[in-house]
Amino acid sequence: MPAQPDERTLLLTGATGFVGGAVRPALERAGWRVRCLTRDAARARKGLPTLDWVQGDVSAPASCAQALAGCRAALYLVHGIGEGGDYHRHEVTAAENFAKAAADAGVQRIVYLGGVAPNGAGSDHLRSRFDVGEALRAGAVETIELRASMIVGHGSLSWLIVRDLAARLPFMVLPRWLKSRTQPVAIDDVVVALVRALELPSGASASFDIPGPETLSGKEILEETARVMGLPPPRMVEVPFLSPRLSSHWVRFVTRAQWSVAREVVVGLAEDLLARDDHFWQLIDHGHRSSFAEAAALALEAERGDGRLPGAWGAIERARGRAGHTP
Repeated sequence: MPAQPDERTLLLTGATGFVGGAVRPALERAGWRVRCLTRDAARARKGLPTLDWVQGDVSAPASCAQALAGCRAALYLVHGIGEGGDYHRHEVTAAENFAKAAADAGVQRIVYLGGVAPNGAGSDHLRSRFDVGEALRAGAVETIELRASMIVGHGSLSWLIVRDLAARLPFMVLPRWLKSRTQPVAIDDVVVALVRALELPSGASASFDIPGPETLSGKEILEETARVMGLPPPRMVEVPFLSPRLSSHWVRFVTRAQWSVAREVVVGLAEDLLARDDHFWQLIDHGHRSSFAEAAALALEAERGDGRLPGAWGAIERARGRAGHTP
């Protein structure tokens, strides 16, 4: 028999990541006692010594069982993108292990942040996120899967790619994937969705899309990002034969994003990533969602706290910024 779960104890996986770091303070404000799962607890404690860190890996059943003991709920925010060519299979297996361990521990709800389902075949990254959601929802623990496309915030990989391209390239070719449309959502809205999903009356596992309020093409996202930065929009020349895989090489050169991960993200942009609906926002009575411009401005403001960007690209950005503000 599993130990009786504490009604307000929650396991936060992916606690050291972008979304995990953003949602943790909101969980605490909502009255949750947050237990943070990480692969390197000693390192995590050095940075944030007051938090409850537990060492483990979602792919290891024994460490999952230990981490989940006494928890009422869990947030599943881990992704294996960039961790080797076979990460898809490993991600699904890890999700199956986690779902079983959660059931054995008496966990009552799992909330998972996945990706919007592609219209077509999708990239390996998108298929993996979709299959992880299915694996969690197939388990015995009630699971709420939230599906987002591009998340806008300081620390988001997809935002970093967009931000660096807009800041650094006054001219670029326009590959066909920049015509694909998506519905970017602010990290602040994602945090609201995750916290509210923990208490959502349901009775059964379910998936919901959490789109932002606007539908934008990749080209429009770049143009709007430049505008928020006070820069002229990049001049673009259409090159229809430039595939996502080919164009990911110049993305590699221009942006700071980890190459193995950025490549998967860019390949995933080959088709529209649009929500089925925005019903979830109505269920949780979340009326106002940040526009892309509002979310971008907040991301840039948070970035300024990191100090001046060093190196040649930093100098280029500062020069473009001065030119953009010249009357």
